[in-house]
Amino acid sequence: MQNHVDHIAIHDFSLKTFDSWYSNWFLLTSGDYEQGSYNAMTVAWGGFGNMWSMPMALVVVRPSRYTFEFINQYHTFTLCAFPDKYKPALNILGTKSGRDGDKISESGLNPIAANIVDAPVYEQAELAVECKKMYWDDFNPAHFIHPDIEKRYLNGDYHRMLIGEILFITGDKSKYSS
Repeated sequence: MQNHVDHIAIHDFSLKTFDSWYSNWFLLTSGDYEQGSYNAMTVAWGGFGNMWSMPMALVVVRPSRYTFEFINQYHTFTLCAFPDKYKPALNILGTKSGRDGDKISESGLNPIAANIVDAPVYEQAELAVECKKMYWDDFNPAHFIHPDIEKRYLNGDYHRMLIGEILFITGDKSKYSS
């Protein structure tokens, strides 16, 4: 990972949550780096918090995404944030499918081994959150209360929600640590 990237204690982890997801995005990667079997996708919906008295990351993945196969098969995933200059790379990873080619190589990002999980992180990342799956559930449209939610699912491709326990965080302490 980039210079000035250190271990961040989970209780010191801090970021502008809404802005980080909505404006800056994260790169979700699941699979096994050592086996060379993994895929990544850009995500803008999710969150960080506390569940069952454990630090957690929440992500959602549509069944139509190639990453869906990996997030279901493997037990770990990572969420990486990047400096603004990597926005074009994240755009490639969010709009192209890994089924159709090597979009990670096309993006110019360099996967590297994570500290403790099987899924990779990226050399250019300024933040890497390593997670182990704890829970999943599929969205049920019968439970949507706000009327605008259904408009996000014109094709009926309801997300699978996954909650992962945050096991390890590395990043730029000046930006992601309190």
